[in-house]
Order: sequence, then structure tokens, then C-alpha cells
Amino acid sequence: MDAVLTPLGVLVLALLREGDMHPYEMMRLLRQRREDRMVKITNGTFYHTVSRLEQQGLIAEVGVDRDGNRPERTTYTLTGAGPVALEDWVRLHLGRGDDTQKYRVALSEAHNLDRAEAIELLTAHRDALAAEYAAMASGLHNARARPVSEQYLIELDRYAALLRADLDWTDSLLARMASEDFPWGVGALTPENRAVHEAMRKAAQQ
Repeated sequence: MDAVLTPLGVLVLALLREGDMHPYEMMRLLRQRREDRMVKITNGTFYHTVSRLEQQGLIAEVGVDRDGNRPERTTYTLTGAGPVALEDWVRLHLGRGDDTQKYRVALSEAHNLDRAEAIELLTAHRDALAAEYAAMASGLHNARARPVSEQYLIELDRYAALLRADLDWTDSLLARMASEDFPWGVGALTPENRAVHEAMRKAAQQ
């Protein structure tokens, strides 16, 4: 079946790209990394998401462990279709900004794409931001020239400031990504990076 991914499903696929895990470990890692800032994580929705990904053929069971008196834990792995679905979803939402949550998740997983493709998609997003900011700034200028009382422009002024800040940040990110010194992808992790990730995984397994 065609995979219809939720933002939480994307985060699960991204975790399993790092290695096989059981759901409890995945949930703890997501919370340790503060991914729950972007996606609400509850036990019910998480296990439902894992079950749905398995039904879609994107992940599969690879073993069941039992540690002492703890409940059995089923470990999952990505199937061949998993990384493809992950990359397609990131590709679809990285260049857009019409859904803030999906864009944030796509941005957090942009490293799953090739650097050049990620830069191209983020540039498209940047251009859309620039066009929206220009339109908003022009509208504010015209309103003030009429003149419209500032008390009616507070929210518009705030939104224009956020757009300007987002545009400046995106320009800065694109400049950093253009340099080969900016690490990109799993292969770019230093031994120190890998040690930190491994320590977090071990802590999540407890």
C-alpha cells in the first residue's frame, strides 16, 4: 500500500535509520532529543504509529527481548521501502512552508537527503519566505501611509518580524551548508559525535 506518513511516523523511520530499536527506546530517545517540541508523543499514539508503519511495510520485527520482570520488547528494523518513504516525505515538505509542523520535522531530518538537494529545497523555501515578507512589508507600509492606527497592526507587525528573522536565519543556514566544513549525513559524524549518540542510545535502553 502507499505510505501515508504522519510527522511522528517520519521521526520513527529516521530513528530506525540509525539502528534497530524497540518502541520504548525510540520514545525515550525522541524525548531526550526534545523532538516532542514538534510532535506530541503519547504511548497510545506512538504504538499506533509503529503498528501502522509495520502494516505499510516500512518497518518489520526483528526480535523480541525480555529483560528480567520487564514486559517483552519487540525490536524493529527498516525495510527497503522505509528509507525511500522517509526521503520522499522530507523532500516533499522541506521546500514548502504551508504547514509549520511538517516543515519543522522535515528540517530536522533534512540530513537524510543529499546536501545539494537539501540546499536546493531550502532555497525554494527561502524564496517563498522572501516573497511573503515583501508582500507583508509592503502591506504594512501602505497601511501606515493611510494612516491606519498602530493598534490595529500589532499582529501584522509581529508576523512581519518573524518572517524577517526566519529569512535571515535561512540565509545564514544556506551559507553554512554550502561549505564542506559543515557536516552533513551520517558519514560526516566524528568519533566524538558517534560517542555522544551511542551514550544517548544506551541511556534510552534502560
